[in-house]
Amino acid sequence: MGFSIGAEGQTSGEVVFNTAMCAYQEILTDPGYSGQLLAFTYPHIGNVGVNPEDAESDRIQAAGLIVRDISPVVSNFRATKSLSDYLKEENIVAISGIDTRKLTLVLREKGSMGGAIVTGDDEAGALELARSARSLAGTDLVSAVSTKEPYEWTRTQWRMNQGYGELRDARYRVVALDFGVKRNLLGALAERGAHVTVLPAKSTAADVLALNPDGILLTNGPGDPAPLAYAVETVRELLESGVPIMGVCIGHLVLALASGARTFRMDVGQHGLNHPVKDLPGNKVLITAQNHSFAVDSGSLPANCRMTHVALFDGTLQGFERTDRPAFGFQWHPEVMPAEGVVGDPYDRFISMMDQTKVTV
Repeated sequence: MGFSIGAEGQTSGEVVFNTAMCAYQEILTDPGYSGQLLAFTYPHIGNVGVNPEDAESDRIQAAGLIVRDISPVVSNFRATKSLSDYLKEENIVAISGIDTRKLTLVLREKGSMGGAIVTGDDEAGALELARSARSLAGTDLVSAVSTKEPYEWTRTQWRMNQGYGELRDARYRVVALDFGVKRNLLGALAERGAHVTVLPAKSTAADVLALNPDGILLTNGPGDPAPLAYAVETVRELLESGVPIMGVCIGHLVLALASGARTFRMDVGQHGLNHPVKDLPGNKVLITAQNHSFAVDSGSLPANCRMTHVALFDGTLQGFERTDRPAFGFQWHPEVMPAEGVVGDPYDRFISMMDQTKVTV
């Protein structure tokens, strides 16, 4: 039992916990949380409110929100409304007063499970709704969050006292297959001189190559990559084109499947900030942002793939590269934060690959 802090009604989904202590608006609007009830382990949420600049998509993507306490006061010069008002406007059912750390221990011990948030006092109905919650495994969540129409992206990253910038002189043309992309990912590429055309997830290889890209981005997104046979087949064809490919999060998983590897469902996944990842070739540790419930089976990598990164929390594969094609993928989200400069490395590598391809063509 708790207190309603969002819209009236009911919602259900798989319950996942996130260990981040900040960036709740960016996390809520990440399409990677589609179909999930998001529980924050950090106990105090909402103190900086929300603003239109920090959203990673055009709406809240999580199916519901679970917190210990919500701040009654909003204190930030950029805030335009409170988190509670935002949840109500977006028609998101949410609850406070929950011991989210105890909930986290249950999920860690028993693995991911369905849940429900219901306003009112229908306890039996809430239990039934939770038991019938849809599992992420075997469900194509990408189709629901991918763009329906192609669009162009030229907005660069946000800066204090400047806001967002605009790409003026594009040096690269990147085509992104949208599996549930975050705006920050597109902005980071535009910051580095890339004009990005975003295509629906079900676009064909011919659709992508018709735009004559210098590079191809397989974006982040929600859920299980196994049902995305359409995307896997497209990426297989794109690999044969020789155009550089970068896969992020579920894009990384799709790239692995297209390369002949296997993926598997994790017990609880990894969701949060400050996750250490070992860069094997560079012999250094990256501090990363994570949001995934599926991973690549490292033992299934074929001979033409090489593991490049591993998670130090659980030893799961976090990155690999093709040795016969200009393609690589990684599991984490390459945010500007929490470790600016370090996490920019994947972008720089992608740019370098495009530069090399331009020279050789």
